[in-house]
Amino acid sequence: MVMAKTSLIQQEIGRPAIVLAVAGSDPTAGAGLQADLKTITALGGYGLTAVTAITVQDTRQVYRVVPLPGDLVAQQMQRCLAELPVDAIKLGMLASREIVLAVAALLTAWPHIPVVADPVLAGTGGGTLLDAGGREALLEQLLPRITLLTPNLPEAVALSGLPVTCQAEREEAIRQLAQRSGQAVLLKGGHAEGAMISDLLWDGRQFFSFTHARLAGGPFHGTGCTLAAAIALYLAQGQTLTAAVQKGQQWVREGMQGSLALGKGQRLLFAAGQTPTVGESP
Repeated sequence: MVMAKTSLIQQEIGRPAIVLAVAGSDPTAGAGLQADLKTITALGGYGLTAVTAITVQDTRQVYRVVPLPGDLVAQQMQRCLAELPVDAIKLGMLASREIVLAVAALLTAWPHIPVVADPVLAGTGGGTLLDAGGREALLEQLLPRITLLTPNLPEAVALSGLPVTCQAEREEAIRQLAQRSGQAVLLKGGHAEGAMISDLLWDGRQFFSFTHARLAGGPFHGTGCTLAAAIALYLAQGQTLTAAVQKGQQWVREGMQGSLALGKGQRLLFAAGQTPTVGESP
C-alpha cells in the first residue's frame, strides 16, 4: 500500500494547498480552467488561474479557439508565482507554439514546483487545440521542465510517433516520452476498446498498472482536465506520485458516475458527493 508523505501544507494552519491552473476557458465548465477550479476547490485546495485561450464550444464540439499572446499568459503566471506560495502547477491546453515557449521559459525559474501537464492536442468533440509547431515546442522545450505528463493513447501516438496497440508498445512509447520529460508519464488507456481500462504509470523508476472497469453512459467531457487537476492538487497536498494518481482516478470515476446529461452531446462530470437531491418542489 502506498502511503502519503507528511504534508507540510496541512501542517500550516489556515492555508490550503495552492494550485496554479494554466489552461483554456470552456464556456460549458466541463473542461479547461473551469473544470480545474471545480476539482481543486472540491478537493480542499485553492485554485489560481492563467488563461491561455478563449474557446467557443458546447457539449458537442469545439467551434473556435482564440489563443492569447504568449507573453500575456506568462505574465499571468509570473504574478501568481511571484506573490503567492504555489504548491503545484497544472498545465492544460496551451493552444500555440508561442504560449508553449513562453510557459517553458517561465518554468525554468520555478524548478522546485511540481508540474502536471495534460497535453491537450484535440477536443473529445473535435477541434485542434495545439498546432504542429506547438507540439514540436512541447516536446523540445516544455517536457524537460515538467514532473508528470498525462497523455491519452492518441496523444501518446502523436507525441512519440510510436504505436500503442499492446502493453509492450505502450511501455516503449512511455519510455520515449519519459526521456524527454526526464520524470514521469501516465498513459491513459480509455481510448482502447474493451470492458476494462488500463492506465500505465512510469514514475521514473518502474511501471505501475491501474486497471478498472469501463463505465457506461459516455462520452464524458473533461475527464483528462479533471484528472490532471486532481493529481496536481494531491501532489500539492504532499501525496506521493502513485497515491496522487490513484486518488485522482477515483475522483474522476466519481465524477463520471454522477455525470449530468445537460446538453445534447458529452456528459458533464459531477462528483457523486455533489449530486443534487431531486425531489418535490416546496
